[in-house]
Amino acid sequence: MERAIIFDFGGVLFEWDPRYLYRKLFNRNPQAMERFLAEIDFWEWNLQQDKGRPFAEAVAVLSRQFPHYADQIQAYDQRWEESIVGPIQPTVDIVWSLKQAGHRLYALSNWSAEKFRLFRPRHELFKWFDDILVSGEVKCIKPDHRIYTLFLERIGQTAEECVFIDDSEPNIVAAQQLGFITIRYESPEQLNSALNTMGLL
Repeated sequence: MERAIIFDFGGVLFEWDPRYLYRKLFNRNPQAMERFLAEIDFWEWNLQQDKGRPFAEAVAVLSRQFPHYADQIQAYDQRWEESIVGPIQPTVDIVWSLKQAGHRLYALSNWSAEKFRLFRPRHELFKWFDDILVSGEVKCIKPDHRIYTLFLERIGQTAEECVFIDDSEPNIVAAQQLGFITIRYESPEQLNSALNTMGLL
């Protein structure tokens, strides 16, 4: 059976961490940076944008809650690309090898749709994928089963026909519950080995 191969982006093809940006803004004061991230509950706030909330609205709401951090909150909207490092070249090489071998490649990632629209044209590798769905488009994030089901309908595949690659354990568990073949990403070397074992490389 020919497999469709589905990649996550963050932590697999790109390193994403707001600390890459905020270390600069907090003058490399890790205590102040971590206090800020915890106080504004950055991770939960950012998930709302992954679910489709516009950044302008998100920044306005949070800045009213934390006016003393308004500049730092606004900075993430304006300089969010500084929170991304990559692409991770050894993983990119694996994606290219899969593409050259004729496999159908897809991506399913938690990402703000408005930010991904800006980011996508800047990297050639996104053109290698047959289809890409980011969570902001459908206002639903992994590990919610609905986004996996929506994506399967979109690409016309069953879960059993797909290999799903993600670095997040909850996302992997959700995919397994739906019948996907899964690879929990740990490193390019480990991914390469797993794909070889499956006969895909």
